[in-house]
Amino acid sequence: MAFTILHTADWHLGHVLHDRTREEEHAAFLAFLLDLLDRERPDLLVVAGDVFDGANPPASAQRLLYGFLVEARARVTAAQIVVIGGNHDSSARLDAATPLAGALGVRLAGALPRGPEGRPDPEAAVVPLVDRNGREAAVLAAIPFLRPADLPPPEEGESPAARRIGTVLDAARARLPAGGSLLAAAHLHAAGGSVSEGSERRLVVGNLEAVPAAVFPPDLAYAALGHLHLAQPVGARENVRYAGSPLPLALDERAYPHQVVLAEVEGAACLRIRAVPVPRAVEVVRVPGAGHAGPEEVVGLLADLPALDPGLPAWKRPYLEVAVRLERPAPDLCARIEAALRGRSPRLARIALARAGPGAGRRPVATGLCELTPWDVFLRRWQAEGYAEPPSADVRTCFAVLETEAREAAS
Repeated sequence: MAFTILHTADWHLGHVLHDRTREEEHAAFLAFLLDLLDRERPDLLVVAGDVFDGANPPASAQRLLYGFLVEARARVTAAQIVVIGGNHDSSARLDAATPLAGALGVRLAGALPRGPEGRPDPEAAVVPLVDRNGREAAVLAAIPFLRPADLPPPEEGESPAARRIGTVLDAARARLPAGGSLLAAAHLHAAGGSVSEGSERRLVVGNLEAVPAAVFPPDLAYAALGHLHLAQPVGARENVRYAGSPLPLALDERAYPHQVVLAEVEGAACLRIRAVPVPRAVEVVRVPGAGHAGPEEVVGLLADLPALDPGLPAWKRPYLEVAVRLERPAPDLCARIEAALRGRSPRLARIALARAGPGAGRRPVATGLCELTPWDVFLRRWQAEGYAEPPSADVRTCFAVLETEAREAAS
């Protein structure tokens, strides 16, 4: 009998898009997911990290997660549920809820488990799984985002992250029942994956920004990955894939095919993979549709946008990005855009500026601090100090470690 997996990731509960909360959008997604669980009745629901958008999520985001878990368990009592932590999550915060989640029959894994001596315990990261008939059918290697303390000492020519993942997979394989399926859930950046520059934090583990795809062995029936927001397989491995985020987390993700994944496995074989589109609760509109336009053209295009429906809830109004090319200063630009949008359905989220002249074809540089990542700020300071060479790999790794530690400390 086939074993069915429902794979989702990168919810980012608590996310704010240009000062606008996404709570209603996330609630709509979770309602969709509950209905899908009810309809499909999978053997396993796996959430592959970045459940929350930050290490200290608002109470509303925590209510959404724990309310969903309670409702999911009530609706689909036979399904096993595994949630792992991502680089946006506080591993300690997720692990603190383990006793309550365990009482619901939900496995939470904020961090890689540790043994009595405080060392990583690969065996404790293995989750035995049964099918709907109660038969031992699979084992899951549950691998949350790996932090520096989770990694073995480096060896020349080998990724410490890949070695640690390998030890967990070996522990899972050792517990695999005859004819069972070897599964994995991990939050990482696999080499070759397409990255969303607008919303994904750089992820450096074990001196590598991307874990080699070869870390996933041929006998792995399915690997449910999280971190990259674009739904995609890893190379030619259709059964090693990112589910992607369920809603756009940056304006440049508006064209992403947001989805969850249903996979059926039997033994070492992946029999079927089916992407289930997630309904877009709030659209993202860009004016113009591509590139940048001058102020006069932009104002004219804005006047053609749909009129505001008085019955449309405020949170369902489309997000709008306006991309303007400037040949000279335009101090009245914001006022003209706001005037053109009066009575229109879309709500302005961002004005993206590109200036004509040398370098005009380059991507516009964010000007607001809220649009800059910590790495952006560091690079600006690096350049301001006059360094000719870009930061080395060692500097990038040290920065990533410090950023992770700072986020953990803030939680």
